[in-house]
Amino acid sequence: MSVPSEDTTSVDEATVERCPRCNEPVGDTDLWARYRVCPSCAFHAPIPAMQRIRNLIDDGSFEETNARLVSVDPLGFADLEPYSDRIQRARAKTGLSEAVVTGRGTIQGREVVVAVLDFGFLGGSMGSVVGEKVAQAFELAIDRKTPIVTVTASGGARMQEGMLSLVQMAKTAAAARRAHDAHIPYISILTNPTTGGGYASFASQGDIIIAEPEALIGFAGPRVIKGVSKDGSDEDVRRSHSAEFLFERGFVDDIVERPRLRNVLATTLRLLAADARVTPSAPHARSLVFDEQPAWDAVQVARHPDRPTTLDYIQRISPQFIELHGDRMYGDDPAVVAGLGEIAGRGVVLVGLERGHGDPARRGGQALPEGYRKALRMMRLAERLRSPLVTFVDTPGAFLGIEAEERGLAAALSECLAEMSALPVPVISLIIGEGGSGGALALGVADRVLMQERAIYSVIAPEGAAAVLYRDASRAPEVAERLKITAADCRRLGVADALIREPTGGAHTDPDLAAALVRDSLVAALAEIEGTSGRKLAAERYRKFRQMGQVNSYWREFVSREAVELGGLVARTVGSIRGRLVGSDDVEPPAGVEGDAG
Repeated sequence: MSVPSEDTTSVDEATVERCPRCNEPVGDTDLWARYRVCPSCAFHAPIPAMQRIRNLIDDGSFEETNARLVSVDPLGFADLEPYSDRIQRARAKTGLSEAVVTGRGTIQGREVVVAVLDFGFLGGSMGSVVGEKVAQAFELAIDRKTPIVTVTASGGARMQEGMLSLVQMAKTAAAARRAHDAHIPYISILTNPTTGGGYASFASQGDIIIAEPEALIGFAGPRVIKGVSKDGSDEDVRRSHSAEFLFERGFVDDIVERPRLRNVLATTLRLLAADARVTPSAPHARSLVFDEQPAWDAVQVARHPDRPTTLDYIQRISPQFIELHGDRMYGDDPAVVAGLGEIAGRGVVLVGLERGHGDPARRGGQALPEGYRKALRMMRLAERLRSPLVTFVDTPGAFLGIEAEERGLAAALSECLAEMSALPVPVISLIIGEGGSGGALALGVADRVLMQERAIYSVIAPEGAAAVLYRDASRAPEVAERLKITAADCRRLGVADALIREPTGGAHTDPDLAAALVRDSLVAALAEIEGTSGRKLAAERYRKFRQMGQVNSYWREFVSREAVELGGLVARTVGSIRGRLVGSDDVEPPAGVEGDAG
């Protein structure tokens, strides 16, 4: 038995490839060889642009565009070496002509345009050619009416091209905006690193923004910040530039590991492409007769802790739901759930207030301003994607606290109300539990408002109304009756357009059946308005809410009932007078009364 010499051992160790972070051997595992992801610590190492494309795009489908566009030296720039020499060295190192590869291909059969930056080429910096190729990629997507996916790995603007480099930010951001205006879906993927001009231009314009785990992302890199500011430790600065930090702050929709990315993109593209004509599979709930119940009983059922929530319904109605996060301004509020889904073959944008079955992060469905701004973002996304918007309302009201006021609660509610009123896409709102005050109405300005038969919808909680009116919250049951908050009451008032049957005893007794009934009513409502022009939808929605509080079905019913009662009173009074007159010997009966001789 031979023993390896020390020299042989050292050579073997030197040839073993190790993870740059944990220093563990990565071997020849598929995870490392294909994705450059460490099997020990899940570190996502840098990966060349063409390898990214091979991981994402169907085999044999990629066609590169503008491969011959190359950089020149517009400023005749030189530092430690001439700029032209740097470019030649980058080309030799990467095998690329520039720091971005653009083209078109398919992901599980669905066509996309892609633009992928390579950090190995001068740090993925954005010079004139990179900006031009990215802009042309957006224009190609517009021409072909095809979604676009960008993958950013960039250190920022290419200083060697001076202001010509900086203005590429404007060029690429403008190109992304034109794609938005043309209703072209845009998915932006942020990798390690994404900084400077690339991040502050097209990369932040994505309808959907996905980041890789632990990616360094920020406008100014950590070294720049430490160079100009003495605030914060190195660890604080690094943390503030992480994908996870941005996710918490509402700037990223999701963090997706590299091996999962292709499937996530494929599912998202399928939902974006789902445009089947919706056909109802059941009679509209409007035609059914519903049993009425005392208002306070409805309150108890609507608040039942086991009653299905927004997520319960979404998971049953649209199993391939892709959840999106964040308001792109401050944070992500778990009390509002939002994302892309599919109803009867039709791609839809879903937004709902989520009670959470006791999860304290959901706050019982009481949303913060950032939650409503997330909903507002989804409303605008529905308009850009030309997808129906479906909202689920289940909340005792918006969260009331100092932090909500500081972050602009009233403004957020107002923006949601105004935006929903003018959306040029079908809008369906489902009241599935408690609809409380302005926090509920902010998601309720819809073409069709559907209410489950044991849901409630109120201007204020009955306990709050009793405390205000009587200074006695125990009188909530009688106030609930007077507020007309039941589904039947709201249908008569014209606030709800149709009611949805529930399982006997309430939705919580059979959530699967409840979801099936909700889905049938939702499909029927979508079928009613699908195909209506956006302009007409917005005009009719405005007219509908404009007329509320004027003469409506409830008022007509009230007047009719009063008229019948008044008619009966008049008849009884006349009969009584007539009887008295006929029975008197001293008074002639008036003309027109039975017994009149003339």
